Amino acid sequence: MPQQPQDRINDAIRAPQVRLIGEDGQQLGITSTRDALEYAYSKNLDLVEVAAQADPPVAKVMDWGKYRYEQEQKAKLARKHQTQINVKEIKLRPKIGLHDYNTKKGHVERFLNQRAKVKVTIMFRGRETSHPERGRDLLMRLAEDVNEIGVIEAQPILDGRNMVMVLAPTKNAGVKRDAEDENVKQREEAVQSDGERQAAPASRDEEPQPGEEVVQT
Repeated sequence: MPQQPQDRINDAIRAPQVRLIGEDGQQLGITSTRDALEYAYSKNLDLVEVAAQADPPVAKVMDWGKYRYEQEQKAKLARKHQTQINVKEIKLRPKIGLHDYNTKKGHVERFLNQRAKVKVTIMFRGRETSHPERGRDLLMRLAEDVNEIGVIEAQPILDGRNMVMVLAPTKNAGVKRDAEDENVKQREEAVQSDGERQAAPASRDEEPQPGEEVVQT
């Protein structure tokens, strides 16, 4: 990977002089790049240009390999703890019927239980735009209906002919689903265990003995 200008080290530093910072952060003043290199080499360290745009450029004495390793580890840790934000969208009409409303609400609940954010959009048509309060009332009703697992992250706002609200999952979102999944798993394990016991061979006492009559039912 080619080095960026701010990553120039040792002999790659082109400026004739630099403002030198020691390995412990101490300011050593302006010196020639050659003298700065000799100082860094005397410490068995590197000279790294950390502010190429300054006049003169700022160079710091450090262990370049150790510094790069620490920066890479920090970047890996940041990526590991970074959570991907998943946003779903549900669209409603201001005059939506009860059945359709319940269906849409079910979708919102499902998304929130998946720990996704939900963008809820009210679409106005024609004269409906003259009554934006109806869309807002519908959005607030929906937020109230799912308040156990969702919280308003972005309040309803008009966006052209639409009104938009964003719901975010609460800490309770997905808890019930996780518990149900665990119950299903336990039931499946119980059924599997029962089946294994039933499939076990009959004991000798249960086998027909000589002279006994076996009745077919």
